[in-house]
Amino acid sequence: MKIYSIAFQSLRRRKTKTIFLIIGLFLSVTSVVTLITESENINRSVAINLDEFGANIIITPKSDQLMINYGGLSLGEVSFNNSQLSDNDLQKINTIKNRKNLSIIAPKLFETVNLKGKNVLIAGVRFSDELKLKKWWVIKGKSPLPPNNILVGSNTAEALRIKLNDTVSINEQRLVVSGILSNPGSQDDGLIFMDIFTAQTLFRKLSKLSLIEIAALCYDCPIEDIVSQTSSVLPTANVTPIKQNIESKMMAVHSFERFSLGISLVMLVTSFLIVFANVNSSITERTKEIGIFKSVGYRNSHILQIILTEVIAASLTAGLLGFFAGISASKLVLPFLSMHGLSSFTYNFTTLPIAVLLSLFVGITACIYPAIKASRLDPTVAFRFI
Repeated sequence: MKIYSIAFQSLRRRKTKTIFLIIGLFLSVTSVVTLITESENINRSVAINLDEFGANIIITPKSDQLMINYGGLSLGEVSFNNSQLSDNDLQKINTIKNRKNLSIIAPKLFETVNLKGKNVLIAGVRFSDELKLKKWWVIKGKSPLPPNNILVGSNTAEALRIKLNDTVSINEQRLVVSGILSNPGSQDDGLIFMDIFTAQTLFRKLSKLSLIEIAALCYDCPIEDIVSQTSSVLPTANVTPIKQNIESKMMAVHSFERFSLGISLVMLVTSFLIVFANVNSSITERTKEIGIFKSVGYRNSHILQIILTEVIAASLTAGLLGFFAGISASKLVLPFLSMHGLSSFTYNFTTLPIAVLLSLFVGITACIYPAIKASRLDPTVAFRFI
């Protein structure tokens, strides 16, 4: 009789032990696959959501004349008369290798004007990008519609006694206040925002920019790579990563990974002990059977092969079943763990060979000692049980 036939007949004959062995490995693989899949999906969800809340890279020109502090970051002195950033630089940024990691590119043009006897900082922006970049904005009224609408910070509106739907004249052009920005403690409350093309036209700075804010997705690409690539295409600009913002994002992204790793290790150790105990007790129960095999000419290597074949068959079954069960469990659990309770579910089929190999590794390593112990069993000792 062939060795694999003996192994499979033994599995069928000892159904309770076989099922217990498979369940031990199955639960471990299912847990690991679930945690891996959950970790990937949650990290992607957290990264995307965090990356969309504010810029983590700011680009400014190297030549400087006027000091500007924006968004809590000192931007240095920005030139208004010498070399500046331009709209062409936006096209250059779009050529970098990791362009897909740039979620939002928000150019800005700053200019100071005198309104009602007070100096006010005007920010020309692309409202479509700015509203995506600053989702925390609270606007009383409606979002500005280019080119003749403006958005006024609450501090500026209070200081200049500007109200919603008022008309403001800037460089002899009449602009309508479509919204009042209310963000207590935000520097944006002290600015007036208008369409960037309108600002470039009003201040005779066509295609000129003061700075560029970028929200980079740093989930699957180091921020240093993006900074390096951007610097290479913009040699006359300073490309500055906001390290504190990035570090807090990556800390949140990797926190669940560490938790998943810890739980996975606990489950693997538990599964290892279950398999070890199962196979070891099985060897003790099969002392008589092993003695008969040896008495009819089976060698130590044959006994070892029989036991390993049984464990490998159980491990393969547990690995396959555990993979599909883990994917299904992840799909059910994900909505309760992801941000806002919703997230697109994705899974990677490369997890399948990982699940199978993991099951085989745990099963084989756990049964090596009992299998060797069985193969070295003295037939004369086994005959005492006959």
